[in-house]
Amino acid sequence: MIKVSVMYPYVAGARFDHAYYREKHMPMMKQRLGAACLYYTVDKGIAGSAAGTDPIYVAKCDFICTSIEAFQAARDSHAQEIRADIANYTDIQPALQISEVVVERSDI
Repeated sequence: MIKVSVMYPYVAGARFDHAYYREKHMPMMKQRLGAACLYYTVDKGIAGSAAGTDPIYVAKCDFICTSIEAFQAARDSHAQEIRADIANYTDIQPALQISEVVVERSDI
């Protein structure tokens, strides 16, 4: 199992529409990724290392996927539509990381 993290760095004055991201973009992504995506999470940055400081990331999402190959195949077949939708919620260039999930839940 892999995790694809998409992180949007905090930039003063940048635009990020959290409601659109949460209610439109992410459900569209889940639908386009299909069975390759088991589930996703969305985070909204509220502070850095101390309360009252700017967050490192204004937003972040994680897609939990079956494999790199499945994720890439599903994403690539919708790449143009996905890229076009980004302008609807932000002008921030995201950073992407793919990780192997070694612990999914710590409460087990």
